[in-house]
Amino acid sequence: MSVDMFGDSEREQGPSWARDNWPLTQLDEVNQGLDPTLMALDKVAAKAKDKAVSAGKSDAEVKQAADDSIRAMMLIRTYRVRGHLAANLDPLGLSHRDLPADLTPEFHGFTGEALDRPVYLCGTLGFEYATVREIVDVLRRNYCGNVGLEYMHINDLEERRFLQDRMEGRDAEIHFTPEGKQAILAKVIQGEQWERFLAKKYVGTKRFGLDGGESMIPALESVIKYGGQYGVREIVFGMAHRGRLNVLANVMGKPYRAIFNEFAGGATNPADVGGSGDVKYHLGTSSDREFDGIKVHMSLVPNPSHLEAVDPVVLGKVRAIQTMIDDKEGDTVLPVLLHGDAAFAGQGIVAECFGFSGLPGYATGGTIHFVINNQVGFTTSPQFARSSPYPSDIAKSVQAPILHVNGDDPEAVTFACKLAIEYRQQFNRDIVIDMWCYRRFGHNEGDEPSFTQPVMYAAIRQHPPISEIYARRLIAEGVIDQAWVDRQVEQFTNLLEGEFEAAKSYLPNKADWFEGRWAGFNKPGTPETERRNVSTAIDTDTLQELGRTLTTVPEGVSVHKTLTRILDAKREMFASGQGFDWATGEALAFGSLMKEAYNIRLSGQDSGRGTFSHRHAVWVDQQTGAKYIPLTRIEGGRFEVRDSPLSEFGVLGFEYGYALTDPKTLVLWEAQFGDFANGAQVMIDQFLSAGEAKWLRANGLVMLLPHGYEGQGPEHSSARPERYLQLCAEDNMQVANCTTPANYFHILRRQMLRGFRKPLVIMTPKSLLRHKAAVSSAADFTGESHFMRILSDPSAPADQDVKRLVLCSGKVAYDLIDARDKAGDRNTAIIRIEQLYPFPSEPLIARLRRMTNLEEVVWAQEEPKNNGYWNFVRDYVEQCLVDAGAKPQRPAYAGRAAAASPATGLAKRHAAEQAALIAEALGHGGDAPEQRKAG
Repeated sequence: MSVDMFGDSEREQGPSWARDNWPLTQLDEVNQGLDPTLMALDKVAAKAKDKAVSAGKSDAEVKQAADDSIRAMMLIRTYRVRGHLAANLDPLGLSHRDLPADLTPEFHGFTGEALDRPVYLCGTLGFEYATVREIVDVLRRNYCGNVGLEYMHINDLEERRFLQDRMEGRDAEIHFTPEGKQAILAKVIQGEQWERFLAKKYVGTKRFGLDGGESMIPALESVIKYGGQYGVREIVFGMAHRGRLNVLANVMGKPYRAIFNEFAGGATNPADVGGSGDVKYHLGTSSDREFDGIKVHMSLVPNPSHLEAVDPVVLGKVRAIQTMIDDKEGDTVLPVLLHGDAAFAGQGIVAECFGFSGLPGYATGGTIHFVINNQVGFTTSPQFARSSPYPSDIAKSVQAPILHVNGDDPEAVTFACKLAIEYRQQFNRDIVIDMWCYRRFGHNEGDEPSFTQPVMYAAIRQHPPISEIYARRLIAEGVIDQAWVDRQVEQFTNLLEGEFEAAKSYLPNKADWFEGRWAGFNKPGTPETERRNVSTAIDTDTLQELGRTLTTVPEGVSVHKTLTRILDAKREMFASGQGFDWATGEALAFGSLMKEAYNIRLSGQDSGRGTFSHRHAVWVDQQTGAKYIPLTRIEGGRFEVRDSPLSEFGVLGFEYGYALTDPKTLVLWEAQFGDFANGAQVMIDQFLSAGEAKWLRANGLVMLLPHGYEGQGPEHSSARPERYLQLCAEDNMQVANCTTPANYFHILRRQMLRGFRKPLVIMTPKSLLRHKAAVSSAADFTGESHFMRILSDPSAPADQDVKRLVLCSGKVAYDLIDARDKAGDRNTAIIRIEQLYPFPSEPLIARLRRMTNLEEVVWAQEEPKNNGYWNFVRDYVEQCLVDAGAKPQRPAYAGRAAAASPATGLAKRHAAEQAALIAEALGHGGDAPEQRKAG
């Protein structure tokens, strides 16, 4: 049985929700009332009776004492479950919530003199005996103040007890030292003065200020400070634009002058670095902060204007760091995600990320979620933005505790974050802080919010800033005086003025993209031949050694009978040196890279077996369900294959984040079918294709997208290669469609063996996985073999005899070769473009120059004319023809006509279309594509 480095048992698991502490097997005074039908109140009632009997009470009084105890415990239980509904959360006072009836003593049968009758509580709330008035007073202070806690939906008794101990009791209160209170106010002042300074210096400029939510600044500092005390040494932040500049400046420590320079239109990086750059409220940074002698490294991941899209990237990045440093529990690396209220409730990626929280291979030891609850999304009020009472309700799906807190109370917000980091470190689970605040200005600083929220913004205009509210409180407590406040404002404003002047001559002196874990990597050189060539072959001994590992069934492992036949065929491949199929080529690439100390991480839906039952990277014992993974037996690197949750957006983002962090791991995401990647289009458009240009963040993620027209309908045919090719420019990524196992082997090895990283999108096969012609020999993996950007067919005529050249990419090449050979055509050559981008102009030009009798060039594809490769390759091929001095100056098109649907779902129509396009490409007759109907 295989166990991976995180201790995840590879044995077949039960239901995904199965946990050791569920279902509940015991109930006690702490958690009684989780389900009223299961309440074990008899112990409390029995003790109350015993106490009453010992005191010489009458039978009626004894019964009364027992009844009072039961009803009092039900009252306490109700506050634990629903006390947050009566909490003072809205700073504006616009959210009117009546006190729920079941939080009143009367609801539980306590009226008149019963309110002042001592009730036995058995130590609950710190009381042995207390009156109902005392009980309610304590409960309202505990659960209905400026912090409201939702936690009774959690199954785990220890977790609930932990939270209860920190929130509940007659002596429970939020406590900070005078110095701590001063530090909190100082950070609030900095947050507010920062926003005011920007508003004054850059009138009308978008900054998406934090105005109204500045309590977040000291609260995030508490995460760093207390996180360090609890063992955290690295924090990865992810957030959208609201308040981002404030966090960059006052939490992350990005130089003020650098931000001012960006406001003035300056670049983030030196001029010679290049890249497109991005708006200032999308940029990230990294820094170190030290509290009490403990240094914590922090990074803020760049993000696009797709609000929550950065969330899975952060989680993948954290998981990669944890893996690299062998942080099995996730105690030293912490993800912190900052959300907006409308996006947290409205964006499905949030649910996908919560789904990762307990999964082997994706868990990060718990995430702290901080919701900046402005009580409005752009112009949409909450009642139109979600169907749940709170934006945070989605967190209940994974039983995460939720702390609702009034943003006008910086101490309460800081306390909530302190509790959150302690809980996360103790239980390695997600927790949510829902900070109720407001947005003092519109969605951006040029927006007029009163068009749509006149009542709210009338209240906001009258509402004092947080620093003023909190300063008055501290002055009343004798912690500070007004002069202290004035000094803080003056000193910070003077600092900003000095930084503003320094920004005028500020020049960034370096870019930070090839530092730390990326040390030794660089941008690729030019021209293409200089930067692409790398030795990717392996020696024969390595080939045979890997063959033995991949085909040896350990004693005691009972594999499926079909897999036995597959393994027999593989042994024959290695013995004969012939017939290597796609799965074997891939396994050889993985295994050989591992022997060179690279790691492999492959994830996707059903990636262990492979969607088409082709990979079999994981062997499941047919008797026990135990899993055996042959590649984990190779010494050197680590092999990890994960059957992912049924997610594309979230999982692709996670793997992008992983590859962003660890350039020594070949990270691959595999779509079940290629066009399922449509669900991850935000990650592809905003991160994968543009992340390096916008943010100087290199990435070597590989996307495997099954593609090919076999009559399986519009959703199982096309991986939409045209969409990736449309994104290609400035050497930003690679797009390939390999047609032989060896070429696939070489492109995977090339991905890691070069001194730079670029995303790689591969159209992988379906029918070619077992096609008799789509095989390679041992010689194709060894010796001087390497990745071939263009490939000819083995039976091609000599170049000087070629009159018709058919260019194509992918599976259609085998149909073309077969049809040409059957027709006895000795004047047509078929060249496969294996790498579409960067386009292989040099080898194609060299080949065209040798075809001295060439009369016609055709581009053939299975995809409709408005899909596939044609619109991308046409200009490249034309330029190659010109540069080669070829007689044909333009390529012709052979393929399906333009179509709204990428493929027909009718088998007969597919076959007819395929036969027609093959015939047309080879000049063997058939209608012109515009005259044919597309599927």
